[in-house]
Amino acid sequence: MLGRAGRVGYARAVETEVQCPYCGEWTTVTGDEAGGRSVEDCVVCCRPIDVVVSVSEDGELSVTARRQDE
Repeated sequence: MLGRAGRVGYARAVETEVQCPYCGEWTTVTGDEAGGRSVEDCVVCCRPIDVVVSVSEDGELSVTARRQDE
């Protein structure tokens, strides 16, 4: 599920909700529309979530939340 997009400097940020891979709670994360990887802490359990934004050939965005200990 992707949310609203806005400008952050020269990169276009995408805000979305993901389910924490540790505790299962939903949390809002921000990723770069161009794709890439970032780490954000869960607001509930404070564990680091590895957030990966992928862009398909047709421009469709996909956000994946993974545990860092995998």
